[in-house]
Amino acid sequence: MPSIAIITDSTAYLPPEYIQKYHLKIAPLTVLFGEESYRDGIDISPREFYDRLKTSTIMPTTSQVTIGAFKDLYEDLFQAGAETLVITISGKLSGTVESARQARQFVPEAKIEVVDSLSTTVEQGLIVLAAARAAASGASLMECKQVTEQARQRTGVVFAVDTLEFLHRGGRIGGAKRFMGTLLNIKPILTINAGQVDALEQARTRKKSISRLVDIVAERVAGKSQVRLGVSHANALEEAQALMGMASMRLDPVGAMITDLSPVIGTHVGPGTVALAYYYEA
Repeated sequence: MPSIAIITDSTAYLPPEYIQKYHLKIAPLTVLFGEESYRDGIDISPREFYDRLKTSTIMPTTSQVTIGAFKDLYEDLFQAGAETLVITISGKLSGTVESARQARQFVPEAKIEVVDSLSTTVEQGLIVLAAARAAASGASLMECKQVTEQARQRTGVVFAVDTLEFLHRGGRIGGAKRFMGTLLNIKPILTINAGQVDALEQARTRKKSISRLVDIVAERVAGKSQVRLGVSHANALEEAQALMGMASMRLDPVGAMITDLSPVIGTHVGPGTVALAYYYEA
């Protein structure tokens, strides 16, 4: 049986050990500072990006993975004898999934399935890892696709941002726009719902907003088994570690990871953002 190759985009920002273990292929989105272009996670690291964001007078923008980039990956994997599963950032947040779909026409002989994760960041990463575990266990391409689609129903993410300014500027604010008129000291708690950013609630302090993430996830996974957790952060490692500590103590996960928030996503949510995602088997 042909091997199954999995491609995801850089917004999942999985830790290197998982990329190596499952031989994942990463298609980078692009960060643009004016005329300067950087491939996400390749030409600019999260630390470099957030340091520059603090002082830049130019608001960065982002660009989806190109059709050509996917075409090149598909051709390489086809020549290597692999069938390919692509798991992308939500189509409501980026045109990357459409690039992945359109690129298939250039390699018509290859078996390629594309799944919109309806998410991004660490939630997308947990979905990718569910598919990767299935592939490693010998599942077929269609079985891996089914696992991916099921994983979308068993994952979620909540995140605390310092400000809605970046989401508003980038046009990704979605349902969170109803928080725009609130007092400056209110800390929004957001989620991704049906593929787009949505508002959940507000907290009065940064500390309360972060601890509330654990409460929300605990409510969502109550009674579930084999819970896995992921935390991502935008230049807020200490808070991310504290968040994971609280979540792990309360939920006793079978797996957990902390990762940087992709600069592409950081462009839209801003420094200081922390996210807590979960996945459960049943």
